[in-house]
Amino acid sequence: MRTDARRHHDPQVRGFASDNYAGAHPEVLAAIALANGGHQVAYGEDDYTGHLQRVMHSHFGPTAEAFPVFNGTGANVVALQALTDRWGAVICAESAHINVDEGGAPERMGGLKLLTVPTPDGKLTPELIDRQAYGWDDEHRAMPQVVSITQNTELGTVYTPDEIRAICDHAHERGMKVHLDGARIANAAASLDVPMRTFTNAVGVDVLSFGGTKNGALFGEAVVVLNPDAVRAMKHLRKLSMQLASKMRFVSVQLEALLAKDLWLRNARHANAMAQRLADGVRAIDGVEILYPVQANAVFARLPHAVSERLQKRFRFYFWDETAGDVRWMCAFDTREDDVDAFLQALKEEMAR
Repeated sequence: MRTDARRHHDPQVRGFASDNYAGAHPEVLAAIALANGGHQVAYGEDDYTGHLQRVMHSHFGPTAEAFPVFNGTGANVVALQALTDRWGAVICAESAHINVDEGGAPERMGGLKLLTVPTPDGKLTPELIDRQAYGWDDEHRAMPQVVSITQNTELGTVYTPDEIRAICDHAHERGMKVHLDGARIANAAASLDVPMRTFTNAVGVDVLSFGGTKNGALFGEAVVVLNPDAVRAMKHLRKLSMQLASKMRFVSVQLEALLAKDLWLRNARHANAMAQRLADGVRAIDGVEILYPVQANAVFARLPHAVSERLQKRFRFYFWDETAGDVRWMCAFDTREDDVDAFLQALKEEMAR
């Protein structure tokens, strides 16, 4: 087979900007090739999407139903629409991805209101939820109907199962449902060393946005309905939200490749371990402060702004709060020990200048 495509990048170059920068895991690429060839029914009636349902049952129980989508924002928008009325609102952390990093899609495309709460570590609690959980009968206020949490959080912290159970119990007692943004759910499970069901359906989460792209998939996530009574018209919402893939087998087979055995966990454990290696090295460097507990695959740090600017010329990463000098360093399934050590050496050199 002839191809005129050529490589336009150096595959040995790795940075610490985002786990989205990583390529696809070779086992995922092999699965896509396996699913290719011949004809399969479109729009999710294919054999691969059917098998994915059985794989999801093994992780989340027999009532779980997966709706593959293209991306994480799409998963969140579809999930939240399925949980809310037109007049509904979603309580979330101020730092939540749905509030900060989705271009207003939940509000502009989903037609719902976000009620945000500042948190010290990215995690909601029943007490913090109650800052916005009121006014259900007030027609002048959007009605709180859903609590959305992220596991692990946008600040790299991880909820314990008991913390999520307390949130679910509190929300359900007030007539609200619970959505979990699991863009990095594998990293959380690896950190806690428990099955994913332990902090999702087992503790009362109603709907999950399951992430694959950050953990080795080429593209594709899924809305996983854990409580069928909590949602309505999922397949219609997925379509009108432009998240229905015609060749869905190529999304489903990637998630199957991650979940059928232990690839999802191997990838997440490795990314977490690289973040711990990075954090351990950073702690030995005077003048650099780690801001939050390193519990998954992210390290948040504060260092002189000029140092970060020089270091960015050698390794890609982002400022988190440029005014304060806060940065975020992310590790991925393909981050190598040598990558971490080279970054630490560069950091030491720039701090010494």
